Amino acid sequence: MRREFVLVLLAGAVGAGLVVLAARQAWAHAVFTPPKPLPAQDIAVTGQQLVPLASALALAALACLAAVIATRSVLRRAVGVLLAVLGAATAAAVLVSLRASAVLAAARASALSGPLGGSTTSGSPSGGAVHEIVIAGPGRAIMAGAPWRAAAIAGAVAIVLAGAATAWRGPRWPVMSARFERPGGSRGGAPPDQQSMWESLSRDVDPTIHDADPTIDDGTRT
Repeated sequence: MRREFVLVLLAGAVGAGLVVLAARQAWAHAVFTPPKPLPAQDIAVTGQQLVPLASALALAALACLAAVIATRSVLRRAVGVLLAVLGAATAAAVLVSLRASAVLAAARASALSGPLGGSTTSGSPSGGAVHEIVIAGPGRAIMAGAPWRAAAIAGAVAIVLAGAATAWRGPRWPVMSARFERPGGSRGGAPPDQQSMWESLSRDVDPTIHDADPTIDDGTRT
């Protein structure tokens, strides 16, 4: 059960991290080609610009994983359901995000909010007014981030599976406080109190050995 618990938590954390990593990569390019002599503009658009909700949902999934560790029983099952919902919402957001209109809009917003002129395909900056004219003209979207989108979807699926496993098996997993509890019925019995330990040490007797094996004679018995 403990190994299963760790594996599910690890799968959910890896899935959320994969979504965040993939969202930071370029998923598309917007190319604006105005009439000459104005320079062309090629702007990379990241997944974060296209679907900022994906990263937010992935971070919420990480918070749910922390809640899985701290909860138990029915509450842990409810957290698992929420985790699966977050994963499904992340996958849905990624699948519906990549449209040509969305890419062009995100590129224009990025160009206007960045430094004036930006970088062009020729490598030379354009003036602020010219820059706005360029990005205001017609453009085309080039979808170049299919592997990263697939990675984001795979991460979302991992979150869904982690949530489903938590909802199904979570109540059987160990709770956070279990590792700090002393198991009952240990062979050595209860540890000696402080007074008895000092008395044993004053007689040059190791109290731990004495407790572990009561047949050892410490020289004080008659």
